[in-house]
Amino acid sequence: MPFQTTFRSLKQRNYRIWAAGAIVSNVGTWMQRVAQDWLVLTELTHHNAAAVGIIMSLQFGPQFLLLPVTGMAADHLDRRWLLFATQTASGLLALILGVLSITGLVALWHVYLLAFLLGCVSAFDTPARQTFVSDLVGETDLPNAVALNSTSFNAARMIGPAIAGLVIEWVGCGWAFILNALSYLAVLVSLLMLDTHRMHPVSKPDSSNNRLLDGFRYVGRRADLQLALWMMFFISTFGINFPIFISTMDVDVFHANAQTYGILSSVMAIGSVAGALMAAHRTAPSVRLLALAASGFGASVCLAALMPGLISFGFVLIAVGISTQTFMTSTNSLVQLATESAMRGRVIAILFAIAMGSTPLGAPLMGWIADQFGPRTAMFAGGTSGLFALLTVYLYRNRLQTLRS
Repeated sequence: MPFQTTFRSLKQRNYRIWAAGAIVSNVGTWMQRVAQDWLVLTELTHHNAAAVGIIMSLQFGPQFLLLPVTGMAADHLDRRWLLFATQTASGLLALILGVLSITGLVALWHVYLLAFLLGCVSAFDTPARQTFVSDLVGETDLPNAVALNSTSFNAARMIGPAIAGLVIEWVGCGWAFILNALSYLAVLVSLLMLDTHRMHPVSKPDSSNNRLLDGFRYVGRRADLQLALWMMFFISTFGINFPIFISTMDVDVFHANAQTYGILSSVMAIGSVAGALMAAHRTAPSVRLLALAASGFGASVCLAALMPGLISFGFVLIAVGISTQTFMTSTNSLVQLATESAMRGRVIAILFAIAMGSTPLGAPLMGWIADQFGPRTAMFAGGTSGLFALLTVYLYRNRLQTLRS
């Protein structure tokens, strides 16, 4: 895996600046995720996995609710300033949650409300941030930059949860939220430092192509995009519910603590970083790669559910991380490369509305299964989503052959 090939996007100054700010913010984001789950699971409820599922639903549900405007915003507005606004708002929400926690005033409904507001902000942030990569590096290095973004996010996932576990044990969840709020300053500074003259021009939609409905019509004509979206739906809805799976396995099966939960999340991130780096080395993804990643995801999650101890569970989580990140990164790159630039914001908004907005469907169900039948059963049920994704490839095989012809 030659270094220059894998990290080629870093040759561009703007991307280096953006990546430096993003890694700091990503560490803070993972700290908040772990601290928020732990706060709800152990302080505001008595090991109620369904409450964690509700938090996930409120945080990711707005991806669906705001879909009519978020993709259009990413296509029409200046993405740099849109990101400046969303990152500022996210930092303020983290600060509020931190102050409430430190002062002892936090209640479950506060976390619900702030999670929903953060979800609304993220609904605008996600398509803008994903498509902003093409503004920084252009079309040629787009798959590499998408993969390096995922590498950064998951490298932070190795660091953030472990730090969060220590912070929670030493001074409480509130300070993890405060540190996350401060981390957003790195992104804001990086956005201000970008050289706009080196940005890659992006074609904007004309007046006859400015509605969200056009994005759905565009996808409706493309079997390859439909396949990727359906696969993402199954795996994101039922499979990628790791805050529920790992936290309940940690507390109810292995009877461990917050520090162990953070370590397990970091261990899974080792696999995620490996998967992202492998994606960065590839020139372009394929449907076959998505199918292999989906099958690996289903098999590894089901295997993790059967592990008898913490150490074996942690080792299998590495495989879960590799397959998950291979699938997510490759799907993102495939959809962006297959979509014309004027439509990219809306199509990516649809993709991430499915990837993140499907959580309100799956997370409460997985939480309920964990409460009623145990964490192992819930995790095994999540792993079957890989089988449904593979079934989708089988059903679309004839339409894909026609598209290639």
